[in-house]
Amino acid sequence: MPEEYADLHDPNANYTMRDLSGETMGVTGDRGVRSVEITDVQTTMVDGNFPWTLVRVYTDAGVVGTGEAYWGAGVPELIDRMKPFVVGENPLDIDRLYEHLIQKMSGEGSIEGATVTAISGIDVALHDLAGKLLDIPAYQLLGGKYRDEVRVYCDCHTEEEADPVACADEAERVVEELGYDALKFDLDVPSGLEKDRANRHLRPGEIRHKIDIVEEVTERVKDRADVAFDCHWSFSANSAERLAAELEEYDVWWLEDPVPPENLSVQETVTRSTTTPITAGENRYRLSEHRRLIESEAVDIIAPDMPKVGGMRETRKIADLANQYYIPVAMHNVSSPIGTVASAHVGSAIPNMLAVEYHSYELGWWGDLVEESIIEDGSITIPEKSGLGVTLDLDVVAEHMVDGETLFDPA
Repeated sequence: MPEEYADLHDPNANYTMRDLSGETMGVTGDRGVRSVEITDVQTTMVDGNFPWTLVRVYTDAGVVGTGEAYWGAGVPELIDRMKPFVVGENPLDIDRLYEHLIQKMSGEGSIEGATVTAISGIDVALHDLAGKLLDIPAYQLLGGKYRDEVRVYCDCHTEEEADPVACADEAERVVEELGYDALKFDLDVPSGLEKDRANRHLRPGEIRHKIDIVEEVTERVKDRADVAFDCHWSFSANSAERLAAELEEYDVWWLEDPVPPENLSVQETVTRSTTTPITAGENRYRLSEHRRLIESEAVDIIAPDMPKVGGMRETRKIADLANQYYIPVAMHNVSSPIGTVASAHVGSAIPNMLAVEYHSYELGWWGDLVEESIIEDGSITIPEKSGLGVTLDLDVVAEHMVDGETLFDPA
């Protein structure tokens, strides 16, 4: 490490921003779990259908918390960079430690982006750890629960993703054979009629092709399943408005991310132009950015990605604000079982929860990553064991690690 950067890894270095360390705040404990201290933070990446970043927080009590951060380049390095700021801290002070990391990393992008994602992974691990120390499930740390089960929506794919009949066949299979009653399909698929995908404009034939997909899928499953459609920020404002208007006669659960996320005014205009429910949020960070979507009523459904947006408590805060505007929450999620169960804990603790996404139904070993069964009959039963209530299978982690990664130390 260059000498001029050495002090950046000193948790006691003087900074101009607020220092929310336990020492300066006078919150170090002297008995029981208030005396427990964090001793280490480790990461490893698992090569799933995304490179999942798993996080473990270790303590001098021998109790370990496991979490997950949204995948992305640089996230493990950022977590390692933050380790000195949490070592020696009491893991029960989750909210303060979150704000402490936001402050310490403010010069390195803690307003949004990968730095927030890295903090999210630590936050999830702290919820698992605190729950274990207190012998309560993680949802109890968020205020208790509204429901014993959280509904799961299955993100569906087919090799013939542009074929409406193939999509309908897969929808029927997922409903009948796998037991899901909530689905999502991609709608930004090629129609063969594109002239210039860079300009985001949809020609009439392209819109008709997308309507054909929606019609085939929704007509095939009818009332057996709710079906959402994802656009991945692909279309211009006018094209999104035209598409949404044409879909109003169909049973569309929601139309997700029809326009790019940067311009809130455009998002608001598109949403207000149609009765087709519009969803967005996975590319917004923290409560501050979701607040703009919610307060301007730029979405009908908010879709934060918990291991990306800031973690479990931050997602709870987003949901609480959304509830003031009577906006439901559908959590975007591409995680391993760790992040998925953590999202379900949040979903159990908020009143306005719709469903949490499952993006790995084609990956046969997804559920093997933990010892417990996760998804059954299209829902997740919230564990009553302490913490997240799931046990990482380190043998499976070792089998599927990204090349060059190192396995966690044993607990």
